[in-house]
Amino acid sequence: MKGRSCWEPGTIRSLCNSGCLSKLNQDDSGDEKPTSQSDRSEIQGTLKILVSKLDDLSTCNDLIAKHGAALQRSLSELEGLKVSVEGGEKIKAVNERATLFRITSNAMINACRDFLDLAETHSRRWQRALQYEREQRTHLEETIEQLAKQHNSLERAWREAPTLVSTPPSATTNKEESGRQHKEEASDEDEDTEYFDAMEDSTAFITVTATENIQHRRSQSNLSGASGGQPNDWNQDNHMSPTCNDVAGKELKPRRQRRTHIPDKPNYSLNLWSIMKNCIGKELSKIPMPVNFNEPLSMLQRLSEDLEYHELLDKAARCDSSLEQMCLVAAFSISSYSTTVHRTAKPFNPLLGETYELDRLEEFGYRSLCEQVSHHPPAAAHHVFSQRGWTLWQEITIASKFRGKYLSIMPLGAIHLQFHSSGNHYVWRKVTSTVHNIIVGKLWIDQSGDIEIVNHRTKETCQLKFFPYSYFSREVPRKVTGVVADNGGQAHYILSGTWDDKIESAKIVQSSRGGGGSEGKQKTVYQTLSPKLLWKKYPLPENAENMYYFSALALTLNEEEEGMGLTDSRLRPDQKLMEEGRWDEANSEKQRLEEKQRAVRRRREAEATDALDDGREYEGYQPLWFHQRRDSITGETNFVYKGGYWEAKERHDWSMCPDIF
Repeated sequence: MKGRSCWEPGTIRSLCNSGCLSKLNQDDSGDEKPTSQSDRSEIQGTLKILVSKLDDLSTCNDLIAKHGAALQRSLSELEGLKVSVEGGEKIKAVNERATLFRITSNAMINACRDFLDLAETHSRRWQRALQYEREQRTHLEETIEQLAKQHNSLERAWREAPTLVSTPPSATTNKEESGRQHKEEASDEDEDTEYFDAMEDSTAFITVTATENIQHRRSQSNLSGASGGQPNDWNQDNHMSPTCNDVAGKELKPRRQRRTHIPDKPNYSLNLWSIMKNCIGKELSKIPMPVNFNEPLSMLQRLSEDLEYHELLDKAARCDSSLEQMCLVAAFSISSYSTTVHRTAKPFNPLLGETYELDRLEEFGYRSLCEQVSHHPPAAAHHVFSQRGWTLWQEITIASKFRGKYLSIMPLGAIHLQFHSSGNHYVWRKVTSTVHNIIVGKLWIDQSGDIEIVNHRTKETCQLKFFPYSYFSREVPRKVTGVVADNGGQAHYILSGTWDDKIESAKIVQSSRGGGGSEGKQKTVYQTLSPKLLWKKYPLPENAENMYYFSALALTLNEEEEGMGLTDSRLRPDQKLMEEGRWDEANSEKQRLEEKQRAVRRRREAEATDALDDGREYEGYQPLWFHQRRDSITGETNFVYKGGYWEAKERHDWSMCPDIF
């Protein structure tokens, strides 16, 4: 039935979905470029298809009219024949129904014709409106770019003022040299000057790099004020004291050759909206998700990835100055976000009792253990011990909300770091991560918020600010700034950089009050030494874009270790199947594991109910390697490592492990 298929609603709907809706989605995403030749060709092709469908519809109209008339003639001839009264009534009824069918068909055809006429009448108007909107957008972008350039010119002129004021007469030999020096600096966009935006919860500040003469003069004297006369001040050549030199650190040569690649990610398509439309406002951990949205790592392994730049802590442990040590700790806290810039996939939610060990004792001197200690709410406990002088522990609960266009991920819980020799105890918390363009457009992730790092032994602090991305902002994307201060609130170091690339530090040699800011706040002008590199991100492995953008460390996290625990994430079957590219099997296995976990939870709930009925006390689930203790610093009750895991590994005794896989 060619005629019928030409005007079926499903055919029209599929046509709209394939062409028109994709155009609308592109417009909504805000990422499309002005209409290109290929776009115009696609539009012309769509219009040709619509015209062809209209011709088929007209043919259907003619066929209905022709066959309808023939049917009525045949019925009229039947009425003229000599038939019984009952047969004549039936023929008459059929004739009436045929007439009604013809009237209805004609009405439908007329309605289609009216719709087509209306569409043709307004189509040109729509095209003109769309073209006008595109021109307006292009004009707006050009205007914004022009304003940005003018703003940059004005800012450059304004920047000359604090530079001129901050340089004393003794910095140059005569006025002519001074004028020529400032002219060269201004023409070179103030290469030696670093500026930082105001922190939301602290006084706004500007930094100005000191000239060479000032650096030399101040390094030879005992500075007061911002410099504080610290015994381990950084000098002009090297900010770090002799015990904290070498940014990369010297590592032992690994004794084991670890893998450098995994199977490429399969190209499976999936309708995200069909799954996410019913999940708005729900807790992400309670939404059943196929592995298509995951990467083949668990949340426990993602926590272990924080140790990728462990050498920063190794170097910090050798520092004599607690302020220098604070700078390295701050760089370490920022470095943990560097792996997230391309990693928009979701890690597997660990099963209750699942563990993950990262044993790098022989290679880098540390051992790390994670355990999923709670399922609702999901919470993971993490403990790391290093032979190079530090211990780190944390309990992280992930709170996440899907808001329609973006996903907010809010880690809850404090991170503790203690250095063995000095007893310095640092505490900080993570910032909020946001995944944008969940429904339409390319996924991208951003980090925003403030981090306060506190040394609870010396009361020294570091205030870090992660700037959220803004289309209209002139700031460098993913920017981070920070101020390191002593227990009296006196600033000593400025940190600057981006959380996906590098962090630098500069020692403050002088501070003064500047003019009022845009909001009426008085800005502090910090004069600093030249910045020194604290941390630099490692380049991604070759072909990383086809391996979930894993770093060199992430590629090794699923590599099986000898003698590991029976609850280790490496043994999780759905995760292993996904890494091997067998996603359909991984989805089936994931459902089996989740149902098994739900059955265990129902059994525990039944046991608790029976105990309550019998008047007995029910202890409930208890983690295997961590127990709850009240933290004396934060006052919170957290899961901390109680010991026994590495001893069990040495004995090859895992009889106490539950069967979770």
